[in-house]
Amino acid sequence: MSGESANAILRSQVDLLDFIDWSGVECLNQNTAHSLPNALKQGYREDDGLNLESDADEQLLIHIPFTQVIKLHSIVIKGTEEEGPKTVKLFSNRDHMGFSNVNDFPASDSAVLTPENLQGKPVVLKFVKFQNVRSLAIFIEDNQGGSDVTKVQKIALFGTTVETTDMKGLKKIEDGH
Repeated sequence: MSGESANAILRSQVDLLDFIDWSGVECLNQNTAHSLPNALKQGYREDDGLNLESDADEQLLIHIPFTQVIKLHSIVIKGTEEEGPKTVKLFSNRDHMGFSNVNDFPASDSAVLTPENLQGKPVVLKFVKFQNVRSLAIFIEDNQGGSDVTKVQKIALFGTTVETTDMKGLKKIEDGH
C-alpha cells in the first residue's frame, strides 16, 4: 500500500470518544486518586500531568463499551518512559473479563509499545479483527521499567462507526406514500 492511500485511510478515521458509553466504562486495579478518566476523557487526557495509575501491581484491565457498533482502526496509548505501558492486549466484544480469566481468551490483537508509541504514535491494529466492536477490553500486562506502578497519560481510540441505517431504503418508503 502506498503511503498516500495509507494516509487517506487514516484521515477517514475519527476519534471514537463521542461513542463511548461512559456508564459502562470500568478499570480494574486503578488507583482511585489517579483513575481512568484522567487518561480517557476529553481535556483530562490532553494534560500529561494527569495519569491513570495502577494500584496493587503494574497491571490494568480496562473495559470500554460503545453506544453503537464501531470499527477500530488504531489506538494511541501515551505514557512515561519508565512507567508507561509496555505489553498491551486488546479484546473485542469480551465482557466480564477479570485478571483471573484474561489469559483464558486469545487477544484480538496485542502490541509491545515503543517509546514512539508512548509519545503518541498510533498503534495500527489488525483491522479485520475489529469490524463489529460493541466493547473493547484493554489489558495492560506490564510497563516499560518493570516497576509496580503503571502510568497512562492518554488513551485515544480511532476508527469509524458502522452505518446500520440504509438512508436510500428509507427514502424509497417515504416516496411510496
